[in-house]
Amino acid sequence: MIKKTVSNVHEALKGVEDKMTFMLGGFGLCGIPENAIAELVSLEVKDITCISNNAGVDDFGLGLLLQKHQVKKMISSYVGENDEFERQMLSGELDVELTPQGTLAEKCRAAQSGFPAFYTPAGYGTEVAEGKETREFNGKMYVLEEAYKADFSFVKAWKGDEAGNLIFKGTARNFNPVMCGAAKITVAEVEELVPAGELNPNEIHVPGIFVQRIFQGKNYEKRIEQRTVRKKN
Repeated sequence: MIKKTVSNVHEALKGVEDKMTFMLGGFGLCGIPENAIAELVSLEVKDITCISNNAGVDDFGLGLLLQKHQVKKMISSYVGENDEFERQMLSGELDVELTPQGTLAEKCRAAQSGFPAFYTPAGYGTEVAEGKETREFNGKMYVLEEAYKADFSFVKAWKGDEAGNLIFKGTARNFNPVMCGAAKITVAEVEELVPAGELNPNEIHVPGIFVQRIFQGKNYEKRIEQRTVRKKN
């Protein structure tokens, strides 16, 4: 059995350089690769492009990279919770490409599956379709969207094994699975790492063939982006 484990996040991110393109899983602050993001901050890589559903918050998640001005371009679907992101975007410091959420997911999935492009009705007739090929199918117009190209995918799973098989929990099963195998190198950090063969094959969400490196993360904060509680009676 092939073992894809690395000892720590430092080893997992070997090869990361300036001006690279990274995919980062998660939705809001749920399921984000906290260890990988912290290491990217520590490495002080710059002029990077980040493909992620959102940009975290000011002091956590991808917001940490934005604070250090390490991000040159953000490709995202939703960015409304980060004031620093807004400031950099409006000032022209940050290049931003807003993409419909389903299209963003499908552009990752297309890359994962080896498809160069696909047609979608989302965005037709809007700025999203400007400069892109359009085509009619059965009386409905579609936009041709190209698959993403990335150097690294950083994902976070609940449990994984030494062969790279992954299981996600709850909302963390969002953009993480479609980003596995969608870049040249996929790095998975997990809360629990077990020997190969210990996971129930029927419970695995992503097979290890899509993962090149895996390590057990630590010190997860798992912050809640918007805490809402019921008022006392």
